[in-house]
Amino acid sequence: MYSRVRILPFARLLREQVPAFAGAFAIAELFYKFHSFTLETLAFLATWGLIDAVIQAVRHIVGNSRRQAIDTSGS
Repeated sequence: MYSRVRILPFARLLREQVPAFAGAFAIAELFYKFHSFTLETLAFLATWGLIDAVIQAVRHIVGNSRRQAIDTSGS
């Protein structure tokens, strides 16, 4: 995680990771009551990873559709 945070540009970090972190934090705080710090931490990290994966997938789909729109309009 540290490497990923260090590699990403600050603007991209704010745009992608902060919303994923905040969403995972809110979900964990509201719903995860395992009475075990370890289980709750693992569930939080899994949730963060899942939300990040969804953000990346949407970003990829939107990026591809924008590229196709530019390619068809530019021809």
